[in-house]
Amino acid sequence: MALEIDLTGRTVLVTGGARGVGAGITESFVEAGAVVEICGRTEPAPGTPGSAAPRFSRVDVRDETQVRRWIDEVAGRHGGIDVVVNNAGGAPSADFASASPRFHRRVTELNFLSAVFVAQAAFPVVSAGAGGGVVLNITSISARRPSPGTAVYGAAKAALESLTASLAVEWAPKVRVNAISCGLVETEGAAGHYGDAGQMARVAGTIPRGVFARPADIGAACVLLASPLAVHITGAVLNVDGGGERPAFLQYAPDPARR
Repeated sequence: MALEIDLTGRTVLVTGGARGVGAGITESFVEAGAVVEICGRTEPAPGTPGSAAPRFSRVDVRDETQVRRWIDEVAGRHGGIDVVVNNAGGAPSADFASASPRFHRRVTELNFLSAVFVAQAAFPVVSAGAGGGVVLNITSISARRPSPGTAVYGAAKAALESLTASLAVEWAPKVRVNAISCGLVETEGAAGHYGDAGQMARVAGTIPRGVFARPADIGAACVLLASPLAVHITGAVLNVDGGGERPAFLQYAPDPARR
């Protein structure tokens, strides 16, 4: 039996909700009936998934003053906030030893401290709702496996998963806090990261399901965790990664079934 999730009347915030994974999250919540507000540095183009949100605000989530102002404005417009999705993040590849301290600091601010600022500013509002609030943190497979070239990004995502577990205990029972760990996702920037179509197909072959996730797959997981179906789930990290990564030894083992 199919279960339809209806979030009509719920107010949802998505940081970085205009593009990539964030746009998929935005569109999924809109389809579930929620009122969605997004923030970022660049407004979504008309007709793109991120433009499904009725309101975009230009906010630098690394700036706690801008974050607090945005949270207050959204709460004032809607009389409250039910769900916050900390999605903003990312990092270009860089050699750890030669990257500047400023680079490492900016990566940490975007991928970890931004979620700290948003969650802290939103807590008084999301915890005041009668049904309890939800905070969702978007993390990465890089949090729990080596992340060469993006080492500080992986470390920041690992910190965000730790924060998720701690806040789930500290804020219970008023607010549920969970994380969604993304595997490889096919976004508009994927080709620049993974290569041309042939290279992307080979990379997809390392995923047990054989395909990249779509942004909408991440969005569907967020909608599920924000819904009453997940009312007893908090402090969890939900892997949305198609089975993770195929162990390297399987490429060389003569008969993997016997190992």
